[in-house]
Amino acid sequence: MAKVDENILSIKDLAIGYDSRVVAEHINFDLKAGMLCGIVGINGIGKSTLLRTLGGFQPKISGDIILNHKNLKDYTASNLSKELSVVLTEQPASKNLTVQELIALGRQPYTNWLGSLTELDKEQIRSSVAAFLLEDLKHRKCHELSDGQMQRVLVARAMAQDTSIILLDEPTTHLDLYHKVQILKMLQELAHNKHKTILFTTHEIELAIQLCDRILILDGKDQPFGDPCKLIEKQHFDRLFPSEMVKFDAKTGTYKVSK
Repeated sequence: MAKVDENILSIKDLAIGYDSRVVAEHINFDLKAGMLCGIVGINGIGKSTLLRTLGGFQPKISGDIILNHKNLKDYTASNLSKELSVVLTEQPASKNLTVQELIALGRQPYTNWLGSLTELDKEQIRSSVAAFLLEDLKHRKCHELSDGQMQRVLVARAMAQDTSIILLDEPTTHLDLYHKVQILKMLQELAHNKHKTILFTTHEIELAIQLCDRILILDGKDQPFGDPCKLIEKQHFDRLFPSEMVKFDAKTGTYKVSK
């Protein structure tokens, strides 16, 4: 396990895509424990492809993905599930489970072949239920939940898995502003308070700038990465949004549409 001041995730000259078709390349960044990082870019630029590649769901084309000082390709599926958890946009097929049962699935990498939960497993489940304000919902069936509630359950399941790295694909899709902010604030607290490294794709540029420790911009060329406000100062967002259309303010972390 990496120390707090060490890189827990390192991406070196990564190229991603399908077969020989490159979707994005020259991706380089490092993240330490306790960091919340957003991945932004226009539709089709490779955000979800990057996340799926980092999660081991599809092969990289070239470059290196290093988790806790070990190359991703050297992990077995079992060992990887103890280092990295993933929340994709696809809804789970197990919506007939209760909230508590679905969150308990996050403990599968640690349970024995009978699937028996230890006291440690149960404590992780209880902690995840509490952290994402699901106590009143834990006995409800997942198919009865709203989109915002279901998203909290899926992130709570990832928390229960107790991995050092959590990847999320568009965790605020289809949510209203209140629930977008709620989810991202909860992710920020999970990163900072539990020292988790959280990487998520998003179209919520302004929220990401204000809440993330780091942002990766997939711009089809340089793929800049860094502190959100410094990225604004260096005009890296201008490739996504031309300055004559949108103006970013590095001091407030906001933007204004040009009239």
